[in-house]
Amino acid sequence: MSIRYLIDENLEPLYKTQLLSKQPDLIVYDVGELGAPTKGTLDPDILCWCEENMSLLITNNRKSMPVHLTEHLAQGRHIPGIITLNPEMGIGATIDELVLIAVAANPDDFQDRIAYLPIP
Repeated sequence: MSIRYLIDENLEPLYKTQLLSKQPDLIVYDVGELGAPTKGTLDPDILCWCEENMSLLITNNRKSMPVHLTEHLAQGRHIPGIITLNPEMGIGATIDELVLIAVAANPDDFQDRIAYLPIP
């Protein structure tokens, strides 16, 4: 499995726990844990970390993340992608969708873009 996730600090730790319970070989980082950006890291630095660590960002930030992504790309940088959660989806459906992405998607499917759940 080649997709990795970084879960934004504003999301519940339950996301990582549930993802790993359904897909134990998945690589999932939470902001604030060892090896991941520290809590309070600015969004542009989060994007750089995701680029350097080949991780898709899982976030609920619909306001500023598009702006940060545009600036990141304008600097000639890239990112494996950003997946924005849908507040209307329950955690079970969200976890199922993220597991499906991890096992079935090509890592390039989300390159340099924001995808919104559910993925069509």
